[in-house]
Amino acid sequence: MNPTITVPDATTVPTGAAAAATGATTEWNLPIDGMSCAACAGRVEKALRAVPGVDEASVNMATEVATVRARAGVDAGTLHAAVGKVGYAVVVPPAPAADGPTPAAGGGAATRAASVPARSRDAGWPIVVAAALTLPLVAPMAGMPFGADWALPGLWQLALATPVQFWLGARFYRAGWKALRARAGNMDLLVALGTSAAYGLSVFQLFFAAGDHGAGARAGHGAAPHLYFEASAVVVTLVLLGKWLEARAKRQTTAALRALNALRPETARVRRGGRDVDLPLAHVATGDLVVVRPGDRVPVDGIVVEGASHVDESLLTGESLPVARSVGDAVTGGAVNADGLLVVRTTA
Repeated sequence: MNPTITVPDATTVPTGAAAAATGATTEWNLPIDGMSCAACAGRVEKALRAVPGVDEASVNMATEVATVRARAGVDAGTLHAAVGKVGYAVVVPPAPAADGPTPAAGGGAATRAASVPARSRDAGWPIVVAAALTLPLVAPMAGMPFGADWALPGLWQLALATPVQFWLGARFYRAGWKALRARAGNMDLLVALGTSAAYGLSVFQLFFAAGDHGAGARAGHGAAPHLYFEASAVVVTLVLLGKWLEARAKRQTTAALRALNALRPETARVRRGGRDVDLPLAHVATGDLVVVRPGDRVPVDGIVVEGASHVDESLLTGESLPVARSVGDAVTGGAVNADGLLVVRTTA
């Protein structure tokens, strides 16, 4: 039996000697951890395309998955190493139980969700803690329009801002350090540099500034130094909130894609050699003729080349009434063929 691997989207592809014998191109779907912006996605794409034998690589930021088409001889370890060199990591999903069911094709979204650490799916608590520590730092500003001029003592501000900066904001330092090691920059590095500058200047002003400012702060009297602890804490808190909102939007997008993908059947009736055969959807190629009987779901996107029918696309487009489709019309995978036999030439 030829060796096979199961890539994270649950598609089984030939590898090693089997791929070399057939000259086939292998497609890999690799969940990527650590990306924070479009620049990160571009960096991962560039690293993967530089691997010898890789024909094409693209990264979907919404699903955080890199799709790679590679020739025979390219293995998973090589791709993982290329991603690691630029400061990111490939998420390896847990292996299924020996007696467990094999995931259906197209289950990449579910596998990606299962492989993401729990901290990224339940990351609301750092925002609450950061906000609770930051609020006392910014609350005195609410009285400034009314002539109130007061602030927390400098040491209190230091005590509140330090855990926000170095505990809750530690992720920015880790991601920024990875970017520096890869001789690149990203949003996390900018956040780390900006907040560190505000925090560091405040510490200097509090303890080491010349004159009465520093001495007064240490003794608890005299002119108060100009501190910016609230600036660093607010930036960290707001960026954490933004990342949480982004993660939630990605989860919702992934769930929607998974729901749409679930509408597609696992097999398709393909016309080959003058007869119709049922094949797994992964084995259907562009240009194949797919036969869609009344009541069946359209398994692939394509163009009608034979027959006429009405197609229910309500779950895809919201259109409540079936839409007429005949020769030359496009149909979308997941729609339901209502009343006629259609022969569809696959386009995707």
